[in-house]
Amino acid sequence: MTKPEVTFIPETAPFDRDQRLWLNGYMAGLLAAKKVVAAASPDAGTTVPTVPLTILFGSQTGSAQNLAKRIAKDAASHGFKARVIDAADHGKVDWSKESNVLVVTSTYGEGDMPDNAQPFWDWLQTDAATALARLNFSVLGLGDTSYEHFCAAGKKIDARLGQLGAKRVHPFVDCDLDYEAKATAWAAGVFKALAPDSQAGTAAVAGDIDPAASPASSPGGFSKTNPFPARLLVNRVLNASGSEKETRHFEISLEGSGLRYEAGDALGVMPANCPRLVADVLDALGSDGEDAVVTPKGPMPLRQALTTVFDLGKPSNELLKFFSAHDAVLRGLLADDRRDDLRKWLWGRGVIDLLLGGAGKLSGPEIVALLKPMSPRLYSISSSPAAHAGRVHLTVNIVRYQSQGRDRKGVASTFLADRVCPETPVPVFVQTSHGFRLPANGDLPVIMVGPGTGIAPFRAFLHERRAAGVRGRNWLFFGEQRVATDFYYADELEKMLADGHLTRLSTAFSRDQKEKIYVQHRLLENAVDLWAWLEAGAHFYVCGDASRMAKDVDDALHRVIETAGGRSGDDAKAYVAKMKSEKRYQRDVY
Repeated sequence: MTKPEVTFIPETAPFDRDQRLWLNGYMAGLLAAKKVVAAASPDAGTTVPTVPLTILFGSQTGSAQNLAKRIAKDAASHGFKARVIDAADHGKVDWSKESNVLVVTSTYGEGDMPDNAQPFWDWLQTDAATALARLNFSVLGLGDTSYEHFCAAGKKIDARLGQLGAKRVHPFVDCDLDYEAKATAWAAGVFKALAPDSQAGTAAVAGDIDPAASPASSPGGFSKTNPFPARLLVNRVLNASGSEKETRHFEISLEGSGLRYEAGDALGVMPANCPRLVADVLDALGSDGEDAVVTPKGPMPLRQALTTVFDLGKPSNELLKFFSAHDAVLRGLLADDRRDDLRKWLWGRGVIDLLLGGAGKLSGPEIVALLKPMSPRLYSISSSPAAHAGRVHLTVNIVRYQSQGRDRKGVASTFLADRVCPETPVPVFVQTSHGFRLPANGDLPVIMVGPGTGIAPFRAFLHERRAAGVRGRNWLFFGEQRVATDFYYADELEKMLADGHLTRLSTAFSRDQKEKIYVQHRLLENAVDLWAWLEAGAHFYVCGDASRMAKDVDDALHRVIETAGGRSGDDAKAYVAKMKSEKRYQRDVY
């Protein structure tokens, strides 16, 4: 007797016969996979961790570190005894005793190594690194395709390990912002490649790892994959009339979420696209938005999918390739030797521009298959939980500009500024930033360099230090365009300065005089005092733009050590390297 067909999608659902068959098969496959994973879980007593595995992470904001920890946790169910190592601690590892090493690393700025991975990269260039020739390895890179040097740090480490003679057991994998699926597949492949023969069957059943789950998930399960529907309580413009910028202060309620954060952490916001942009995309597709499409979040009408599930900003590589078949200019820009030209051409262009170009037509199901999933935006938290219980504050620059004859908007910034009302849920989660923390010893001084919205975590630091009643000195360097219109939180800072909590405040308003002055100039002007603070054990923090500001500040720090400290260039480099190894030099840059 033939068993009846398993049906998940009723005939009354808005799908044709082929779509229902596909969806029923897909969901049946998911159910079967879950049963297989459950059967191979450690609870079934089939897997005992025995194979040593070291997972080294390079992380700037915490994503790579969190992912490395979750992969290590999952590795136990596949027969591995895994440990996670900060790349900065590579010198503590006895490499002669290592056999299997995985590297999970992000890239920041213009293809730079994360701060904690730079010492490891430097060490890889030395003769001592030849000890790695006996290793089995694989590298996973996290990055953002909107940057020219996508996943460059991971690619460099992968290539160097290969040059040293180590055995690459699984190809390098580069992940965009939506890294979950590729990270899961990479972990599955690595577990299978490294598993002993007796456990190959178990190791092959990977895929139950959840690399997206937030380490700060609440008792209620709220995380990156299940964000908390928070409420926006405060939406206030920080700039005065006449400013060329629009920067806002937001306060969001976390009541009932169970989410916890510390000063230095970031808040992830999952935004929705602008309804006007969605309408324009639908018009370009010739759709009323009601046709059903399949998405990573399940079947839904096209309008809803374009609003909440997919990114309508920078086109995906797949979408560019589709349109390049009908556009010779775009086809030429996709050549390997024209990446810089493509990057310039893409600036200020989005999905709508390709659709309006008139070359190539797509249906609703076809376009969603070529779009990138919407990724959460991470914002440095500008509040301390000790000072603002149940709330989280953000300091956000609102992005608005014109390009190609169209008004352009930052997805998340204008979502918060324009489209969220008291009844609108704001999906949020906490992103733990392990490498951006105040010193455990509250008596130590701190130096904070945060121009523009880079002031956010330092406002949190100041509130945290006040609430904790610590005695350490606080020195803030802040910069923006004009003092009259862009001095964020001026009243707060001046009160802290007056009562002594803020020991020193050095400002740089670039457009208030003929010669532009930035925070790095103020560092150099105060070199003698800065050196004295550093010698007294001060922790040095930087938050903001990675490509320019952070590099200029780093250069200024080296010059301060050379001039005020009387050190040579090499000695200054060694001094800064020691600060980093001691976690006295930390950066939250993007």
